Amino acid sequence: MNHVESATPGVHDFDFFIGCWNVHHRRLTERLANNHDWVDFKGTTVVLSLLGGNGNIDDNVLELPDDTYRALSLRSFDSKSQLWSIWWLDGRSPQGPLDPPVRGRFQDGVGTFYADDTFNLRPIRVRFVWSDITPKSARWAQSFSGDGGQTWETNWTMEFVRAK
Repeated sequence: MNHVESATPGVHDFDFFIGCWNVHHRRLTERLANNHDWVDFKGTTVVLSLLGGNGNIDDNVLELPDDTYRALSLRSFDSKSQLWSIWWLDGRSPQGPLDPPVRGRFQDGVGTFYADDTFNLRPIRVRFVWSDITPKSARWAQSFSGDGGQTWETNWTMEFVRAK
């Protein structure tokens, strides 16, 4: 690590995530449909550091009850804005498109990231929240808002436990 990297606030925010994880997923069966039915499934995540610590990538195996698939997240840190950008690529559509990146930062141990996107041809706000971070566990939640961020529906959570 060089002096510039170590002096930049935020560049090490995702260092906790480097390594191998077992994941418990919980996802709504329908999003933004006043639905309260959840599906639970397992998965794994392997996270590698890139760009001298200014980025990382994770390889995910998602074991849905009727289908197992892979996906990846790519994260990069902009030292000027001190914001992280996160992209998601679903292995079921490997040619893309990539979802618009969520952008944000960590404050007081909680990372909050936002993007404007569409869902079912309707404009939405997307929010990712990273919380409950320890050396052995972490929590991620995705929420959608159909009203510009006034209300949020959490539609997917992941509970990470470090693999042995």
